[in-house]
Amino acid sequence: MPVYRLTKKLIFPPPELAEDDGLLAVGGDLSVERLLLAYSMGIFPWYSDGQPILWWSPDPRLVLIPAELKVSKTLRQTIRKGVFRVTTNEAFEEVIRNCATIERKGEQGTWITEEMIQAYVRLHQAGHAHSVESWDGNELAGGLYGVMIGKAFFGESMFAKKSDASKVAFAVYAAELAGKGFELIDCQVTTEHLIRFGAREIPRSEFVSRLEMALNCSV
Repeated sequence: MPVYRLTKKLIFPPPELAEDDGLLAVGGDLSVERLLLAYSMGIFPWYSDGQPILWWSPDPRLVLIPAELKVSKTLRQTIRKGVFRVTTNEAFEEVIRNCATIERKGEQGTWITEEMIQAYVRLHQAGHAHSVESWDGNELAGGLYGVMIGKAFFGESMFAKKSDASKVAFAVYAAELAGKGFELIDCQVTTEHLIRFGAREIPRSEFVSRLEMALNCSV
């Protein structure tokens, strides 16, 4: 399959035309309108400094159905004890900047470039990107951010400065989404960390079908 080069026209090729590794298109911009269109089609940007904007739609896709959330006994105890105070949208830019700079085992650099940060801050200001924070007193101990459209939440990244801080934020927020009838949490690519929460791989075709259902639901 060819990798499509985007122009200024607000359009993407169908996700099923992606390469085997999930790469679908290159170029375009990170405007609010283009990002919302991409997510609504099951496409997301992922690239590093010095690269053009790369757009992906992997197959299979890792998703968590909120109603299938699994929380370990130990983590449930941490949540019950109130070790961390969990909030939403209180420190969006601080969360995304921590996600960009936190050291990750076996990884170098970051795909959360300054261009990406500014784009998602704009998306947040427009009401479409959200953050979840775990606080230890007045200190931001961990958190995550992502994009919400209809009853789908697209998780982008998380970070933790203290043990279990991001896990608590994710578990509390996922349970909240389950209570609101959300259809899916898009986890994008597979990690053991998310599988332990009950996330599972599904074919891209099934993901697109589930996404269409989620987008037709009002929050």
